[in-house]
Amino acid sequence: MVEINRPEVRNCVNHGTAAELHRAFMMFEETEECGVAVLSGRGGHFCAGYDLKELAGTSVASILGKYELGPAPMGPTHLTRLSKPVIAAVSGYAVAGGLELALMCDMRVVEETATFGVFCRRFGVPLMDGGTVRLHQLIGLSRAMDMILTGRPVDAKEAYSFGIL
Repeated sequence: MVEINRPEVRNCVNHGTAAELHRAFMMFEETEECGVAVLSGRGGHFCAGYDLKELAGTSVASILGKYELGPAPMGPTHLTRLSKPVIAAVSGYAVAGGLELALMCDMRVVEETATFGVFCRRFGVPLMDGGTVRLHQLIGLSRAMDMILTGRPVDAKEAYSFGIL
């Protein structure tokens, strides 16, 4: 079990959390006794994306520079396909970078409380960890464009009808 543990910020990922997630998935990949991983968030939310407070007052170039040689901004999302399955256990928000983390997984199991979305669109922050590619591959171009361009919330029932689950 890999759990994002920042419930006070709806499990938003900052640089330190991204590094921890990357390490956890590298350990999972290297540990023969582990056959499957479950990614979840503590405290009622899967992940509400990147921690925008960390970005405040900082240039995008300096933030992205942190990730040049290390993990992706959301942690493990730039890893090539893992050799073992990963399941996202989603409750609450899986939005922006949190959506990208959920899409990185082979399967998503969700509670009725789950809300998916490209909320970062509302703030002019791009999906930068493969989310646009994975979303389009999973649910088709038209539905992906709906989510990406509008930034609207998609509840669990609609996500199921889209094929996100």
